Amino acid sequence: MAIFYVVQHGEKEQRAGDPGLTGIGRSQAHRAARWLQTVDPSAVFSSPMRRARETADIIASAVGVPVREDARLRERMNWDGTQSLEDFLADWATAVRHRDFVPLSGDSSYRAAERFQAFLADHAHESSAIVVCTHGGITVDLLRTLVGDASVPARMLVDGVPPCAITTLDGHVVDIASVGHLQD
Repeated sequence: MAIFYVVQHGEKEQRAGDPGLTGIGRSQAHRAARWLQTVDPSAVFSSPMRRARETADIIASAVGVPVREDARLRERMNWDGTQSLEDFLADWATAVRHRDFVPLSGDSSYRAAERFQAFLADHAHESSAIVVCTHGGITVDLLRTLVGDASVPARMLVDGVPPCAITTLDGHVVDIASVGHLQD
């Protein structure tokens, strides 16, 4: 059975559209990559969104495997600038409170979790470590589905997943949003 290391992308640029990583985000990705070398992953998958792909590229280079993109790993919602940031954040908050709410700019929390679960099911039979570079919203959506809201740290429902935090799944949730590998 596969062990999944779900990596939140590194710190992103603060702009609409498909922002990339900041310098700090690239440094975070390098630290995560050094730690992930110790688990010898056989594959690195990524959301097609730039910030996740840049994180995955850094990790893949360090572990010596190519990146494979999967659209099911994209974020629940992405601010593209067609609505105000205020309206986007209001939709985000509604989607957190009401998991079946479908926002203008994405999927419901339930649908995003279903996409992520389908990805995991497709790769669960592999007998190796797999790195999955994705986003905080969809990671929280998955965790809420797998372990319930009471088991997800409350701060993650509000603040999201810290940049380059790693959540480990091994048939069940082993660890949520670990950041120990980012310490000096």
